[in-house]
Amino acid sequence: MFTDKTGDQAREGKKKWLADIKKATSAAPARKFSTVSDLEIKPIYTPEDVKDLDFGSDIGFPGAYPFTRGVQATGYRGRPWTIRLFSGFGTATDTNRRWHQLLKEGETGLSTAFDFPTLMGYDSDSSRSRAEVGKCGVAIDTLADMEVLTKGIPLDKVSTSMTINPPASILWAMYLAAAEKQGIGWDKISGTIQNDMLKEFAAQKTFMCPPEPSIRLVSDTIEFGTKFVPRWNTISISGYHIREAGSTAVQELAFTLADGIAYVKDVIERKKLDVDAFAPRLSFFFNSHIDFFEEIAKFRAARRMWARIMKERFKAKNPRSMWLRFHSQTAGCSLTAQQPFNNVIRTTTEALAAILGGTQSLHTNSLDEVLALPSDFAVNIALRTQQVIAEETGVINTTDPLAGSFFVESLTNEMEEKAWAYIEKIDKMGGMLAALERGFPQLEIANAAYKFQQQIDNGDKVMIGVNKYEGGEEIPVDLLKIDEKVEAEQFKRLKAVKRKRDNRAVARKLADVRAACKSGENVMPAVIEAVKEYATEQEICDVYREVFGEYRDPGWF
Repeated sequence: MFTDKTGDQAREGKKKWLADIKKATSAAPARKFSTVSDLEIKPIYTPEDVKDLDFGSDIGFPGAYPFTRGVQATGYRGRPWTIRLFSGFGTATDTNRRWHQLLKEGETGLSTAFDFPTLMGYDSDSSRSRAEVGKCGVAIDTLADMEVLTKGIPLDKVSTSMTINPPASILWAMYLAAAEKQGIGWDKISGTIQNDMLKEFAAQKTFMCPPEPSIRLVSDTIEFGTKFVPRWNTISISGYHIREAGSTAVQELAFTLADGIAYVKDVIERKKLDVDAFAPRLSFFFNSHIDFFEEIAKFRAARRMWARIMKERFKAKNPRSMWLRFHSQTAGCSLTAQQPFNNVIRTTTEALAAILGGTQSLHTNSLDEVLALPSDFAVNIALRTQQVIAEETGVINTTDPLAGSFFVESLTNEMEEKAWAYIEKIDKMGGMLAALERGFPQLEIANAAYKFQQQIDNGDKVMIGVNKYEGGEEIPVDLLKIDEKVEAEQFKRLKAVKRKRDNRAVARKLADVRAACKSGENVMPAVIEAVKEYATEQEICDVYREVFGEYRDPGWF
């Protein structure tokens, strides 16, 4: 990157500078400077720290391999990131109202949170769902709910992200059927289903079937989308929940890419698809945490690593197959119940890091999300945060403005080096599925979470309002409360659907789903036909559980 003369100047200048600051700070107490993930930070970075970088092969230009500087050549000058706010609470009617409100206020993409019964594959009338219906997201039991949820939404113009994992194939089938009912072809709709089961076993823990058949269902959706829904991202390979579970930034990066490797390998081997047929629609989802530069470096390293994985390991030829396109969300685990209005500042900083890191889509957390689902007041601030950054700060004016920074490039290299070490360990174990069976990522995440909590308890890391500057008047926050009537309304609605539908037709369609599961055929056509007959989510999930079995977390200590 630099001439020998520049290197000599940097070396000699650094020696003198270090000697000078040593004299000036000799009386200061010793302090460790490190990232949130505990990567040590030097007092200064110079050309010496990036002397081995090759501009062409390591940094390059936006839109060009290895995509360190972004997958789009024009960055945000051509089009800003998609603005999404996590929406979903109560009934489908409640959430549809919030969707329309946010779109009116300038949101550019929808993002859906489902309640816990829906996430776990149970209907609202299940005994397991009591007191949880509509509480942490929207309750969706049948296509009738999906029709209400999408009412008045131009599905051919607005992309929809759905945070759903074990029952992802079913919720996606409902969305496809709803689009059909609106007269919109599958080739016109766009969006994402999270559909990432490997990270569920490692971190978030919403699972249903064992790992191997769970991956099979993921591959079924990828194959179906490749053939019939070309603009849909049929998986969002997610590091977000790995980080929320307590991982370091390096672990988030490594385990997410290792999951991606496992999915690509399974689709190639199980479905016999050419990598360039499906890889361009793979998407990723990362956490944007509070350590500003660490997060930017993580995003840049992720793009470079994935490009090399796809080109060198999987022999992809289409440049789009090498793109790491990602959605990001500001860190829920960085929010505090104490002094909650400080969360606006945290979210703004994290959003800016995601943007300078080149995100394609962004969800900013609301200040009250540590306490409840976001209120209208709080979600409006979260929306305006993105709009102010996009339209007032000037950060969209040039692409990847931090490229060439001695610190950022050095930290990017360090993140990549440490992440490769994890991936090599996982490869030696036989891949991510084998690593999960041994409890490797689970224990690594748990140990990192424990270490960070110790640092908070000891005051080695600071959380304002928690272990420093704890005083001050507590300002009350009006929280969104889900009325208990929601559960009764959902029961009534579901009962009416079951009474009106053709139950014999439902039974035949569920038998078709069962046959597809047993034969190894792609389940999506049978699932779509079942939801069109208003089979419930749980009825289809019960077939999955019957054929594939249920998973119980063994626990790792």
